[in-house]
Amino acid sequence: MRPLEGITVVSLEQAVAAPFASRQLADLGARVIKIERPEVGDFARDYDRSVKGQSAYFVWLNRSKESLTLDVKHPQAQEILGRLIAGADVFIQNLAPGAAKRLGLGADALRARHPRLIVCDISGYGDAGPYAHKKAYDLLVQSEAGVLSLTGTPEAPSKVGISITDIGTGLHAYAAILGALYQRERTGQGTRIEITMFEAMVEWMMHPLYYTHFGGKAPQRSGPDHATIVPYGKFRTGDGASVMLGIQNEREWAIFCTQVLEQPALARDPRYDDNTKRNERRAEVTSLINEVFSNLTAEQAVMKLDVAGIANGRMNTPEEVWNHPQLAARDRWREVGSPAGVIPAPLPPASYSGFEARMDPVPAIGEHTEDILAGLGYSKDEIVELKAGGAV
Repeated sequence: MRPLEGITVVSLEQAVAAPFASRQLADLGARVIKIERPEVGDFARDYDRSVKGQSAYFVWLNRSKESLTLDVKHPQAQEILGRLIAGADVFIQNLAPGAAKRLGLGADALRARHPRLIVCDISGYGDAGPYAHKKAYDLLVQSEAGVLSLTGTPEAPSKVGISITDIGTGLHAYAAILGALYQRERTGQGTRIEITMFEAMVEWMMHPLYYTHFGGKAPQRSGPDHATIVPYGKFRTGDGASVMLGIQNEREWAIFCTQVLEQPALARDPRYDDNTKRNERRAEVTSLINEVFSNLTAEQAVMKLDVAGIANGRMNTPEEVWNHPQLAARDRWREVGSPAGVIPAPLPPASYSGFEARMDPVPAIGEHTEDILAGLGYSKDEIVELKAGGAV
């Protein structure tokens, strides 16, 4: 038995943050009913056509869910939503600012009718403050929260290559919902959870915020290298490849100088014998390492680093990660269905000893609409009428 079997989640969701949170609940066995726009569905379905004609974002975020199409502004939508939410344990929404309240789906109104309901509202900046009505997208919040000031080269800022704002927000929402479910087991009462994209990123930014506020100087953009630890980053090898390595303390620095660089005197050199000094002479340290690595292939450099016990990694492309031997050795790939056929998908990162995560198909738009409505008590004729009237 998966831990969330018997839990029903209704999610009025779109894009990335809320679907990521609800998919993880589905992974643990929850029934997740995804509400989508009739005919067009979640707009993330149209981000690209790379996965057998389907969006890479959508197939990643929406397996194991049931799709119900519903025009939430239709006069009959309120009754359908009312029946749905009455049988739900969790309601998630990440509509535009203020939209849920205008639809009668504000947390206060819902919890007044359903005291055991857990309501999770996901937004850019929350429902108070000067930014409450500001639209928020991943890259824009990365910028607002200061991530872009730290990411990139000294000459130019750069966004992170994946949607870290949405992913971080979804993770915090998922964890908070699990906490609220546990709290409800103890108190019998649901709660309202408010998660904002901006505050999720501020949490992730706390090291540079502390470092800057109390140190008086912001970390500088340093490309693929760590901003404050040296050596920690990318180094070139003689075959034109690159290897990432990281030194965390002076013991590792001494081992690195002796066994990898084969220059034990460097460890005692007063110019480089602690991280602060190495950081001040970053270019010199990088040059010393690149000079040694220029006589090695990437494979040879990694072998020397591994023998010395120095943390390292290759700079893999997405396709190299797809074919990574570690994933194959640990049997992490499964197959899930989709409207376009079977798609490989990795198991979620958390593995449990008693069960495996749910890996059910990615739904087509409205695939489960009739079954869900029938389960809510609508007759076949009523469902036909709802469809004809554009409600579903």
